This record gives sequence, structure tokens and C-alpha cells, in this order.
Amino acid sequence: MPVTKKQIAALMKDASEAANLILKHIEKGDVIHVSSHIDADGLAAAGIIGKSLVRLGGKFRLRIAKWVDEKVVDQIAAEKPPLTIFTDSGSGYLDLLSEKLSNHSVIILDHHQTVTETPSNFIHVNPHFHGIDGSRDISGAGVAYLVAKALNKTNTDLAYLAVIGALGDMQDKYADKSGQRKLGGANESIVEDAVKAGCLNVETDLLFFGRETRPIHQAIARTTNPFIPGISGEEDKSLAFLASLGIKPKQGDKWRALRDLSEEEKKKLFSALADYLVSKGFASDVALNLIGNVYTLTREEPWTPLRDAREFTVMLNATGRMDKAGLGVAICMGDRGKCFEEATAVMQEYRRTITKYLSWVTEKPERLEELESIYVVRGDGVIDEKVISPVSSILSITLSKLGKPIIVYSAISGEDMVKVSARALEPLRKRGLNLGEVLRVASEKYSGRGGGHDVAAGAQIPVKDIEPFIKLVNQLVKKQLEEAQLGS
Repeated sequence: MPVTKKQIAALMKDASEAANLILKHIEKGDVIHVSSHIDADGLAAAGIIGKSLVRLGGKFRLRIAKWVDEKVVDQIAAEKPPLTIFTDSGSGYLDLLSEKLSNHSVIILDHHQTVTETPSNFIHVNPHFHGIDGSRDISGAGVAYLVAKALNKTNTDLAYLAVIGALGDMQDKYADKSGQRKLGGANESIVEDAVKAGCLNVETDLLFFGRETRPIHQAIARTTNPFIPGISGEEDKSLAFLASLGIKPKQGDKWRALRDLSEEEKKKLFSALADYLVSKGFASDVALNLIGNVYTLTREEPWTPLRDAREFTVMLNATGRMDKAGLGVAICMGDRGKCFEEATAVMQEYRRTITKYLSWVTEKPERLEELESIYVVRGDGVIDEKVISPVSSILSITLSKLGKPIIVYSAISGEDMVKVSARALEPLRKRGLNLGEVLRVASEKYSGRGGGHDVAAGAQIPVKDIEPFIKLVNQLVKKQLEEAQLGS
């Protein structure tokens, strides 16, 4: 169902309440603590709040964490900050926050599912409270943006960061009149703010990373969503693919970028890639992920990775997942010097890492283990736990023909815990699947923590319990779908 103006107004009312409390602490000269998640959405949210506070002369400290656990919350409790703001996190950990921070001033700006009551002294801004779907209608950065907008209307020029956050969480699940992927729901009004602020331009095109910055064959080779076996990560094979189509990669001595192709060449390229993916055993609709609304950041320099909003998200994800989150937040807050140079190098390494893991999974069928209701990728000892979330997201789209959720897991370095990432596609949600609920229930059974969204969720559980945990997840997915079918 479409998001109504009434729903957005209700969410803005909550955002205004949070903004008023932030202003009071700024006026008192308090140092505000901000805690956010390491993915693109979390870093964009932190950047929005950080920039908003700086503009008001506020002082703040920033913490970026993989998740909210007892260690993180104990640190916050020991520091006794006058105000703590959780961005893109917190909603799934209300029991822990309530237990440890009941006497603290806390604001939660999140879009994940929540299952317990919010403590009365917390301000909690979450779209689910107003019937707005946090998995596709607005991201954590979007919620943070609404608070920034409530702090000061001039912060509408930060709307582009909320667009980046939404794309980072793959929320472009709506379709325009021609059926192409786009942001919708509450995100639609945020896109409008960014366009009105002169920060964003929207058009329909092929969605290759580097469409503004790279030669065509490099842009195709850097595409991992969907992952194209034999082409993703292979520049020479990508170049040969173009040659087979008669598409010239150069105009004279100059390499051509995607934006230099004619409409006829783009159609030929898309059609050939669609046929290629089908020939490799993929569903016919996987290629549709290669075309959609393109969000161009008009104030960024052409021929840089920040010009295209989706490529911006990759840079943020790279910095977060490769233990360089501070670089990502600095870029969101405007740094285009040394931090940007370092982040560019980190992004290149991140791409190589993701491509390596995707190739490892897809090169041998047995690495994608099929159970009755789910698929499992046992990445322990191979896949770095810091990147299993993007790996599971890409696999879920690339292998959409499977028709089951994908569970990827790997051990957490230095701990007796396993990080689990689960993804499913829209048809399963429509059939009644809620992965966030499945992982919450299953992880709590084995002294862990889990939750998230209906189609994207995560968990941390003890290493010793991984097998019974996977078995229970398989059972719970089956039960959910069967019960939904009986109730329909």
C-alpha cells in the first residue's frame, strides 16, 4: 500500500520531538554521543546527524559498531553521556537498552522491526509505528534526515545522503510507469527534497557501477548486483563481450563510458547480458536488476565515484566493512581530500574481496546447500564475517530462481560467535515470510540475538549452536509460509 501524507506527518511529529530534545542539549553545550551501524545506510545516517549538529554548533562523539551488544551498551553506560542517539540501530535491542540505559537520555532513529515496548524516557522514531515499511519505504538514513529537517529546514540539502542510505539498503523495490526500479514510499518525498535542493537528478538507465567514471568494459566488470559469472571481476572478458556485440569501447584514443553509448547500443548490451545470464541458468528476470532509476549527485565532480548515488553506497559499504568507517562518515560530512583518496583505495579492495567470495560460492554448486525451506552458504573459514551481509544480498538477487531464503554465516574473528545474514526476495514476503522474526526467535533459542526486516535480517549466535540454529531456521521458515497459506 502507498504511504500516505498522514503517515509521513505522524512520523515527522516523532522526528520533531527528537529534534527538540537535541536542540536542548546543544543549547546546554552537552557533548552528544552518536552510535550507528557500519553499513552504507548507517554511515549515511551518522553523516546526516553529524553534519546537522556541526551546523548548529553542537559537539558530538561518534561510535560505529557492527551491532548493538552488551559490550557496546556497557561502554555507553560507563561514559554516562548526557544524550545518546542511535541511528540505523537500536530498535531490535530495546530489551538490552532498557536494562542498561534506563536512567539515560536516549533517542533511537531506526527503521528495523521492533518487538518490545520502548522505555518511557526514550524517544523512538521508527516508521513501523505508523504503518510505514522500514524495509522498502524509508531507511535509517531517511529517519535521520527527517530529524535533521526538523532541526533546520536548510538541512534539506542533506536529503541526498538519505537517498544514498536507501539505495545502500536496496530499497529501490518500487517500479515507475515503465516498470523500472525506483525508490518509493516515504523515500519518494526525500528524493523530491534532494531534487529541489539541486543535489540530485533522476533518470532511467543501465545500472552499471562506474557509468559516469569508468570505461564501459570496466563498468560491466565491476557489476556484482547481479553477479555475472565469467564477466563480473573479469575486465578482459568484459572487453571481449563488448567486441562480440560490435560495441566499440573507444572513440578514437578515448575510452567510452556508459553515458557515451547510444540508446541502440544500450538496448543491444542489455539484451545480450539478459540472454547470457539465462544461458548460465539464471531466471529471466534477473537481468531486470541491470536497469532502473539512476540517481546522479549533481554537486559531485563528474568522473568520480561519488557522482552516481549507487556507487557512493559501495564506497560507504567498503569503508564500513573494511574497518575504515570513519572515512565513510567524513566523506558524508563533506571531506573530498585525503579521506576521499583513502576511501577510493579501500573501495577497490572491497570490490575484489566481494567478487572473490561470490566466485567461490558460484563456482561449485555444493557450496550452496539446499534444505527443505532455505539455502545455506557455510562461509566459515572462507568468507570474512564483515562482508557476509553484502554477499548474501547479492546472492539472493543473482540466484532469485531458487525461490527460497538464503542464509550465509561465518565465524566472528576472536570470538566464539557466528555472524548470520539472511535474505529473501519480494515474492516470499508476499507469501507471509518475515525473516526478521525467524532469526529473532531462532537466535534467542540459542542465547543469541537477531532480527531486522522481513526480507533482510541478521543474527549472532554461539559457534557450538550453528547446526541446530540452521535446522530451526529451516523449520520456522516452513511454518511461517504454511501458516500464511492457511490463513489466506
